[in-house]
Amino acid sequence: MTPLLWILIAVQIVMGLFDTFYHHEFTERLAWRVSQRFELKLHGIRNMLYALLFLVLGWLEVHGALALLIVAVLVAEIVITLMDFVEEDLSRKLPPSERINHTLLAINYGAILVLLLPALIDWAMQPFGVTVAYQGLLSSAATACAVGAALCGVRDFAAVRRLGRMTCVPAAGLVEKLPDRKTVLISGATGFIGSRLAASLSGAGHHVIALIRTPAKAELLPPPVTLITSLDQLASDMRIDAIVNLAGEPIGNGLWTEAKRAEILKSRIDMTGEVVKLIARLDHKPDVLISGSAIGWYGLWADQVLTESAKSHACFSHELCAAWEQAARPAEELGVRVVYLRIGLVLGTEGGFITRMLTPFEFGLGGPLGTGRQWMSWIERDDLIRLIAYVIATPDLAGPVNATAPIPVTNAKFTEELGRRLHRPAVFRIPGGLLRRIGGGFADELLLGGQRVLPNKALSRGFVFRHETLRSAFEAIL
Repeated sequence: MTPLLWILIAVQIVMGLFDTFYHHEFTERLAWRVSQRFELKLHGIRNMLYALLFLVLGWLEVHGALALLIVAVLVAEIVITLMDFVEEDLSRKLPPSERINHTLLAINYGAILVLLLPALIDWAMQPFGVTVAYQGLLSSAATACAVGAALCGVRDFAAVRRLGRMTCVPAAGLVEKLPDRKTVLISGATGFIGSRLAASLSGAGHHVIALIRTPAKAELLPPPVTLITSLDQLASDMRIDAIVNLAGEPIGNGLWTEAKRAEILKSRIDMTGEVVKLIARLDHKPDVLISGSAIGWYGLWADQVLTESAKSHACFSHELCAAWEQAARPAEELGVRVVYLRIGLVLGTEGGFITRMLTPFEFGLGGPLGTGRQWMSWIERDDLIRLIAYVIATPDLAGPVNATAPIPVTNAKFTEELGRRLHRPAVFRIPGGLLRRIGGGFADELLLGGQRVLPNKALSRGFVFRHETLRSAFEAIL
């Protein structure tokens, strides 16, 4: 075992750690994606093989047939990695940084094999036996790496077991309130909400027209779906029964700089304006336009209960939602029923704000934000899809509709319930002052502020939530 070989092994470990924690845990969140169960199983097996290799190479020289077993382990690692590459390409779209990292890992692993195989062949030519080869700090470092690899393997296998228990409600059953076949146009169809809505409608036999800006994301939508990249592609004699307008720049993926605020605002107003122009030129107007909005329309009201009749407080969230709703209002003058869906915090493991919380909470690092007294008005994603279908099917439902569960909770209660569901403590409180210094208005409105919103219109019209309580929602999705 030469110093150069150990250097290459150290480089491999560093790149592997980056891939595991940055990509698998924090970016891609593989441990919470049911579709990646087989990939995680491959990762677990490979991590256990790495743990064995680290222990053997760090402490021993194995001779005879035992050396050939080490060669077999190395070959098995190559086979598993190739299977992993195929599985990743079939089941998810890798970000560019992960592809580059994988390439560097493969190149470096090849260099390790070039240096390691001659030593193993030499050991294989010697009489059968095992010799202790203590290498000081290198042996200690190899032990630490073996323990780390084994723990990662255990974590992967635990995630595989958990994903096996996580069930997904069949999408088609979410839109049962639409008995007749509808043609529904969805903007933002590849997003967290839009993709589930499209799958539900198409699965139930409805005709879905999905407006997508990035053709590469088309694979996120299960067929049959009609894909368009511009509303100009729709002929004026096209019959559309409903339009669900969800497109817009994400608001929670970065600090609210002036440029970010302008982009968030522009993306929603422009897209909604295009939808209204489409409605104006259609020979047969749609029955309903469901235009996305958010509970941020109300602004920050502390503990006050907010229904659809409540007034607003000025802040960026209100400015954004008010402009978004105003852009859809001309559709009313064209004789179309318009619903402004004021959506709360949407819960699901495939996207939304909760996905950023799962990893730190799972590692016992979660806790309340600031005082924890701010209200969180939430809704489970499938309940939101059911509510959208209900709105389409209810001809006298118009104007603002709060899309939130009937029982909002404080941030402290939310984190307590999430910790309970994950069997982890939730005691690491993040000071509000720190969040404000880092996030400014973003932190004030999205993290430390809140709204106590009730879905009065939905409840009064008879809509029944499957998940009225946070505990029920967590039990369904986690």
